[in-house]
Amino acid sequence: MVRLLTRAAYALTAASLALGLASTALAAGDPMAGKSVFAAQCSTCHSAVKNGGTLIGPNLYGVVGRKSGSMPGFAYSAAMKGAGVVWSDDELRKYLPNPRGAIPGIKMTYFGLKNPVQLENLIAYLNTLK
Repeated sequence: MVRLLTRAAYALTAASLALGLASTALAAGDPMAGKSVFAAQCSTCHSAVKNGGTLIGPNLYGVVGRKSGSMPGFAYSAAMKGAGVVWSDDELRKYLPNPRGAIPGIKMTYFGLKNPVQLENLIAYLNTLK
């Protein structure tokens, strides 16, 4: 009986470690996969080129660490200008799955990035744009 409980404890510990590693890997994201997400879901409206101009939406080069509504040359909504958000990984995690829910009154019509793996990969990619 003790041996069976010990095996169960080992199995539970191993499962917990595996889940912990998986969530760490998820949080880290893959910037190359994120570049593909950007190309597929963001590039129609947003540029990611240093010193690039705006498209339908603002240029996202250097977006991590930037205050919302502050990219020169883009006509932001009053809601985005007044949001007072500094784009960090955590703020992007709140915003990207449901932009209009996160900041009501914005112009962006994107319905959101619901896939958590793609979200982490996109955030990892945006962090490379410095």
